[in-house]
Amino acid sequence: MNLQPLVGKTFGAVVRGLPLATLSDDAFAALHKAWLRHGLLIFPEQHLRRSEQITFAERLGPLVPGLEAAPISNLRADGTLRDAPDDDMMKIIRGNMEWHQDNTYMPVQAKGAVFSAQIVPKTRGETAFADLEAAWEALDPTLQARCETLRAYHSLVESQRRLGESTKAEGSEYMGYGLDVAGSPLRPLVKVHPETGRKSLAVGRHAYAIEGLENDAALAFISALLDHAVAAPERVVEHRWSAGDVVLWDNRRLLHRAQPWDFSEPRVMTHSRLAGDPATEGAPLGA
Repeated sequence: MNLQPLVGKTFGAVVRGLPLATLSDDAFAALHKAWLRHGLLIFPEQHLRRSEQITFAERLGPLVPGLEAAPISNLRADGTLRDAPDDDMMKIIRGNMEWHQDNTYMPVQAKGAVFSAQIVPKTRGETAFADLEAAWEALDPTLQARCETLRAYHSLVESQRRLGESTKAEGSEYMGYGLDVAGSPLRPLVKVHPETGRKSLAVGRHAYAIEGLENDAALAFISALLDHAVAAPERVVEHRWSAGDVVLWDNRRLLHRAQPWDFSEPRVMTHSRLAGDPATEGAPLGA
């Protein structure tokens, strides 16, 4: 395995010489350790089949039902482009251009994801990642102490509404995933990684209120923490996709977001979402 940490960054590495479709047990064990250390692993030129991506992702743990290998694309199954302003998938794609962690709006947050590229636009369409662990370490100790005492409510419905991209769960082409949750998970602003024991901030676009704070104050505090998290260049990585690339990221430590592209060009990606452990990624539902 040829692993090259990203230069000048607090996280991330490029891995070459390791075909994900035929990993030995020893190679997988080494890869898993590298994932926990670097948070983000980029595998160029893998060209995984759908079944191969699922098989690889399942080695990392159970997958979220319905998201074993979900298409994330502005291209419909019939080959036509999605261009209607009210298209459900495009609303979610536009929403996901804001910094977020997957499934924080569900009772159990996702553990991570395997993401692959089949068709990429000529320009843009990158995926950006940000290191919430390094952001926590760089936070003023007084703010750290305050964050340790607070919990935030998370909701996909609220985050889409704030962006003017509301989508109804009933009859939605987006499967209603996260749009039909009764209540909002209440999550600490500080996440303790269950496998490394390290702390990170836990903020993103789905956090919309803080227990015990007035709405305006809560939103201002969440916004300030998010701005801090992505402010330093060394804590942010933008991956420019090539067809065949595969990326594995740790959703318990990183933020991510899609970058804009010309929607007249197709972008076809496949997303396999790793289910979190209810004991460590679960959260009570609030009002």
